[in-house]
Amino acid sequence: MELRNRLVMATQMWRESTDEPLPRMPPGDPADQLQAFELRLVDMLCAQATAGTARDVADRTWDLVHDRADDDPVKRRVVECHEALARLSARGGGEF
Repeated sequence: MELRNRLVMATQMWRESTDEPLPRMPPGDPADQLQAFELRLVDMLCAQATAGTARDVADRTWDLVHDRADDDPVKRRVVECHEALARLSARGGGEF
């Protein structure tokens, strides 16, 4: 059930963020497939961020991982993304 909820959330976020089709996942373990999809989603969202959207991207990516362990790979990627978003926001004159 947890994987299903994560998939629904990530899929919805992907569709709201891009016109690209959902990426195809190679055969394998569903948990590994979902993690790879979430990592790709976080990377895409962070790459698309601007100084004006940095706060929204930070909030949205945190929604994916707020309740996960600190050693979760997706949560670690989100934390890295947040550091970059804070720098982007600071350069743009906004507050993060």
